[in-house]
Amino acid sequence: MNKMAIKLFNKVVLTTLLCCSAISYAAQKPNFIIILTDDQGYADVGFNGSDDIITPNIDRIANEGTKFTNGYVTYAVCGPSRAGLLTGRYQGRFGFGYNPIIDPTDKMSGLPLEEQMVSEVLKPIGYTSSIIGKWHMGTHERFHPNKRGFEHFYGFLSGGHNYFPEDLIYQNITEAKKSSKGAGWYNTKLLENNQRVETDEYLTDELSNEAVKFIEREHDNPFFLYLSYNAPHTPLQASKEYLDRNTHIKDKKRRTYAAMVTAVDDGVGRVLAKLKELGIDENTMVFFLSDNGGSSKNASNNAPLRGSKGDYFEGGIHVPFAVRWPGTVPAGVDYHNPVSSLDILGTFAGITNAPIAKERPLDGVNLMPFITGQNKGIPHQVLFWRNFGQGTLAIRRGDSKAINSNKKGQHLFDLTTDLSEKNNLLKSNREQFEQHVREMKSWETELIDPIFRSLMSQKNKTNKKKNNKVKH
Repeated sequence: MNKMAIKLFNKVVLTTLLCCSAISYAAQKPNFIIILTDDQGYADVGFNGSDDIITPNIDRIANEGTKFTNGYVTYAVCGPSRAGLLTGRYQGRFGFGYNPIIDPTDKMSGLPLEEQMVSEVLKPIGYTSSIIGKWHMGTHERFHPNKRGFEHFYGFLSGGHNYFPEDLIYQNITEAKKSSKGAGWYNTKLLENNQRVETDEYLTDELSNEAVKFIEREHDNPFFLYLSYNAPHTPLQASKEYLDRNTHIKDKKRRTYAAMVTAVDDGVGRVLAKLKELGIDENTMVFFLSDNGGSSKNASNNAPLRGSKGDYFEGGIHVPFAVRWPGTVPAGVDYHNPVSSLDILGTFAGITNAPIAKERPLDGVNLMPFITGQNKGIPHQVLFWRNFGQGTLAIRRGDSKAINSNKKGQHLFDLTTDLSEKNNLLKSNREQFEQHVREMKSWETELIDPIFRSLMSQKNKTNKKKNNKVKH
């Protein structure tokens, strides 16, 4: 057999194997887990070079799977970012343009019922779904997780929470809003489905416990687990156990932040151990990522990226991101083409052949052909971002990145040579920038304005009332 024939034979064999794998994925219905952290810095995991925060269990996901060195989320703040992740669609398409207000009487402040979340896509093909932790997709009863395809919910409806059980004193959000503690909903008791529950553990540990219990209950059935940690989002609160494991960090604020990440890492370790114990490790796909870049308020580290949470520089949207599926996802691989949180649902749907509504096509893609090498192309020719309130549009096409913002100005970067975005090429490449602007504005015509008030407007209103009270 000559070289040309051998090459052709190998190509046919590889194609056949990949096609057979795609068929078997759907037949075996693998389990799916998304582990999402909140405001975690790009450099605050070992697999991205952290030398002070130790994350051996999170690192296993990257080291035993594939690390996305150019992994993005769709928004630089948590609520809209999570909406994009859960639907596989740019959240601006359905008006989720702000963090929603925390108001159980507001029927608009949440993810529209017409949109399908991961749980709602997987439910018709036999998956049982659980969300454990932070919801932030609306507090009105119509948006409750149990009405959005999740058979199980354990956590809280709002966007943030206190971590110590003794602080969880309110029965519901309405009662909490009457308190004098600002965002009183941080102090509500946790919910299990529709019932308030008493807790006695540090919140991150509590959420990890429930994740392990869910896996134990459902391991014989195909399941989707959305382990939605609120750590290391403020308030910076850590138990003595985790603080004691980070005494090598002298800065008190950074040490507390690190302790919160350590708690998450322990939880990730317990989840991975349970999968192994139950014999479902090789039938479970696990994604890990942060919902946006590290915040300037929580002592996180986004180096070498510029900016932080709220920015459309890399530090706000370029996050730690990895996937693990032993025996299926290539292990120990760094994948360099840009990918997005939008792709997680696209991947699940591609693996299972779950139907997607034609009137709401996904913006994400199935990553499996790309990370296995079946498809030598790139998942996205272009990625977009919009912050309606800031008047900001951003784009990444190839290695060219542009930002056009009323608040942050105009910028053009070559990310190949300038990942830290220090060298604005606007003056020397004005024509290229204008081309990006035309493309961004064309994309923006596909979006709608936000359909509800922002959480920030609610907080400002609350603060104004308190200030008036003080004056009188």
